[in-house]
Amino acid sequence: MTAAVASAAQSLSSLLRQTSLDDHDEILKAANGALKKSKTDTGAQLVKVVALLKLDRYDDALRVLEEGGDQLKKLAQLEYAYALYKTGDLQKAEEVAKEAKGLSRGMTHVEAQATYRLEKFAQSLSLYRELAQQPTEVENEENDLKINTGAADAQLEWAGYGDLVHKKRPSRDDLEAFETAYNAACGSIARGELQQAEFLLQRAKDLCNAAEELSTEDKEAEIVPITIQQMFVLSRLGKTEQAEKLGSEINAANISDPTTKKFAQNNILATNLPENPFLAQRLFNETPELPKNDLPFSFQSAILRQNGYALDLLSMKYPGVARSTASFFENQPCPTTSPSVNSASVVHAAAAAQNQVGKAGLQEILRVLERRPNDVGLILTIIQLYLLTNNHGSAISLLESFFKRLETSTSEADQDVRFAPGLVGLLVSLYRVQGRKAHVRTEFAKSASYWRQKSTAKAPASLLRAAGAALLESSKPEDLTLAGEIFDDLLEREPNDAFAAAGRVAAYSTIQPEKVHSEAAKLPAANRLVPSMIDAVDLEEGGVPRAPAPPVGAGKKRPADETNKPAVKKRFRKSRLPKDYDPSKTPDPERWLPLRDRSTYKPKGKKGKQKAAALTQGGVVTDKVADAGLEPAGVEGKGKSGGGGASSNKSKKKKGKGNKW
Repeated sequence: MTAAVASAAQSLSSLLRQTSLDDHDEILKAANGALKKSKTDTGAQLVKVVALLKLDRYDDALRVLEEGGDQLKKLAQLEYAYALYKTGDLQKAEEVAKEAKGLSRGMTHVEAQATYRLEKFAQSLSLYRELAQQPTEVENEENDLKINTGAADAQLEWAGYGDLVHKKRPSRDDLEAFETAYNAACGSIARGELQQAEFLLQRAKDLCNAAEELSTEDKEAEIVPITIQQMFVLSRLGKTEQAEKLGSEINAANISDPTTKKFAQNNILATNLPENPFLAQRLFNETPELPKNDLPFSFQSAILRQNGYALDLLSMKYPGVARSTASFFENQPCPTTSPSVNSASVVHAAAAAQNQVGKAGLQEILRVLERRPNDVGLILTIIQLYLLTNNHGSAISLLESFFKRLETSTSEADQDVRFAPGLVGLLVSLYRVQGRKAHVRTEFAKSASYWRQKSTAKAPASLLRAAGAALLESSKPEDLTLAGEIFDDLLEREPNDAFAAAGRVAAYSTIQPEKVHSEAAKLPAANRLVPSMIDAVDLEEGGVPRAPAPPVGAGKKRPADETNKPAVKKRFRKSRLPKDYDPSKTPDPERWLPLRDRSTYKPKGKKGKQKAAALTQGGVVTDKVADAGLEPAGVEGKGKSGGGGASSNKSKKKKGKGNKW
């Protein structure tokens, strides 16, 4: 121990002897008194920092640490990292905690908390699991680790990394404390298991009310977030009346925590939106600015921002929404698959079109696309508008041209967007609507090859499964070989995957049967997949219709009993019959033809007879017809005159008669 640290320890012990350990205000006064005598007393500075942290005065504690210099920061590394974490400087808190991680168990706790708030949930979960494998040093630390691990699992589900979560189902231990039950409910919500989440949230509320170690004020503070989450689940389940009833029980004005107050006000408005959009907008913006050390996570911020934009659009503040979303895009990558960015793009499109749909709205949004041709949100919006008008061809053309632009890019991020499973699935769905099976297989083959070449571990399992199943429909050896390789990768990732095992056998059975001969025998037999009570023979005999066998020598003629049946007379409505209709007379079969096309038609006069003879296609052209200058119908005129096939030898005008104007 150095002389400086020894001196600090002596000063610290003398201060602690003067005060009570439970009274942090008195400790702070004693530390200030010692610092008046010697401002460079490191021990007194350390005591002051600890007292300020105990009193939740984190900004003051950080200020003392910064003023104390590197010597004080080195002596109080844990306190320094914790103060940085509580004041919202998460990146620096993680760096300090990581540098001094081996010095104490508390440093690992601070690093895990900082990475959790930085939305590095996988790293945070790994740190909590590391702590859980070591012996605990503080009372109730094991329970805290269980709660924090459950929170990290739930956040991984929300972030779309559910494959990293080991625990998918709530256990009996999760139902023993309201914190673990609440975290299990959040994980169920992220997976879409709303019925289970409803039960877990009610269980969490009951456990909180029954907790004897909590005061009445603490219970009320803990129950508010549970109730807010219940409102969300009930509204998603369609139980609007129950959600409104819960909202009426919450008084948002009495909630002290600004973040909780913001979520409460949002959910109350979502379940019971006022008819006046300007009133709803004012209520939504009543909450103050959220503190830096307790900001919502990105997916929560995206929902709040989108709800605010929706209220602005209802209030017809189109220019303001367009400017706000445009400024938001300035610091965001493009293209991207980020839900928050793409949802803002949809809002920007709605503002540009002023909430119009159809051709008018589409025309305005296409102008925006000219300025942002690689905006995924805009492209999806336009595709949706095309589909509403049943214009699948334009939707496919737009998405294909977007993919071609990304394929020419050298950016790895652009390639990830090009082969994003959601966008690939959209194009495949559009192809299937038009029956373009070859295009479906080609797109799946390209996407699967890209992800397998990049990294098998990063390849989305859902995309690989869909690609393998689609390629099995092809008879080309190269497609079947690729399908087999895809199923090999899936089996390497999950050896007990029955779907991948069956797909592998189906892929190699025609091109390399010796490769899967032993594996084919392990697949379940067909009779095991059919329920035992179903008899295929009985179904065929009793349920499948069969055509009656014709008698020998009868050929394809009808049976005699059908041909001898009397014809059924047709009944006509009186309103459709002519006035002079006589049922005893046979109707004229040519009554539907024009008069000049009927066989009974006789033209009147000399010109009429000549014209009728000329209109007979293929007939003999008599001299009279030729003299009249007429030609058979359907034959192009060959006379010297211009257009109508008339003779060039026109009759001369009579003398003494001028033109009539």
